[in-house]
Amino acid sequence: MTRILVRTLLLFLSALAIINYLNACGKNGEAKIVEKEENVLIPVEVAKVVQDDISAYITATSTLQAEEEAEVVAKTSGIVQQIFVEEGDRVTKGQILAKLEDEMLAIEVERARAELLKLEHSFKRDQELFEKNLISSEQFQNTRFQYEAQKAAFEKAKLNLEYAKIRAPISGVVAVRYIKTGNMVKINQPVFKIVDFDPILANIFVPETEINKVQIGQKAQLRFDATNSIVYEGYVQRISPIVDPSSGTVKVILYVENRDQKLKPGMFARVKLLYDTHQKTLLIPREAVITEDDITMVYTVQDSQAIRKPVKLGYSTEKMVEILQGLSKEDLVVVVGQNSLKDSSKVEIVNSTSLNLGQ
Repeated sequence: MTRILVRTLLLFLSALAIINYLNACGKNGEAKIVEKEENVLIPVEVAKVVQDDISAYITATSTLQAEEEAEVVAKTSGIVQQIFVEEGDRVTKGQILAKLEDEMLAIEVERARAELLKLEHSFKRDQELFEKNLISSEQFQNTRFQYEAQKAAFEKAKLNLEYAKIRAPISGVVAVRYIKTGNMVKINQPVFKIVDFDPILANIFVPETEINKVQIGQKAQLRFDATNSIVYEGYVQRISPIVDPSSGTVKVILYVENRDQKLKPGMFARVKLLYDTHQKTLLIPREAVITEDDITMVYTVQDSQAIRKPVKLGYSTEKMVEILQGLSKEDLVVVVGQNSLKDSSKVEIVNSTSLNLGQ
């Protein structure tokens, strides 16, 4: 009986020793895993906080319009005899664009001239007779009225002959030709359209809540898909004095120089209207900023450790964002890999050469 009790006690003590040994091994393994995890460095790319200028813009879209354009109309009727210009040709004010048949008009001028000479002779004769009291005042006035009426008819005939030459009312480019040789045109019928491409206008519509940021002469930048996104400069020429009640916007007219003639009426433009600039302010790349639980923050790197910092943002562009609070110049912010970080994570900077960090 005593031997059985001793054996049972030895088995119990052995089992207890094994359990204690296994527990000790487990704790050591976990400690090693934790230690290993703490030694893992997360690769990141960083950028320096820089100090530079940043501007704020009102953005809008627009369709270009010519400042001057004119529908050229026929001032007399007739058949088109000659056309001297084609679409795309540049013309100057007063240049002859086309000519109507004018033989009958020239004959009418000569007939009116002959009739005028006849009545002029009659007028001078009756004037002499009237001064000698040889004819009545009524007869002299009748002759004078006929002479004056014929003078007007002669001037009208000459004007109609001149109107057979269709001239450009403005300088610009022929945008549309509506007629062909041999066509019959009537008075006031459109025959050409002329557009002046320089300068050119862009109309934008600014929300009434932002119109106080717009002033006459304010600079604007315009980009066009058709010109490979070349930036054209413009400025605010006019601001409408009223608000459109249906849209809550105010019409703003931009003046855009177009000396190279590459901009055309009807082109679609993306407009940025500069209204403020912060100089020598802190800037970081947009991709460095993350938002968690409505808190805007970035990760900075100090001594191979990621530090999470809340920041206050200001103006932004397509690539950069202004930092009003939370960072200092020359701080390093994480721009790649920040989504894998948590506060105090160990990191390895993989773009130190390009940043000249000396690490």
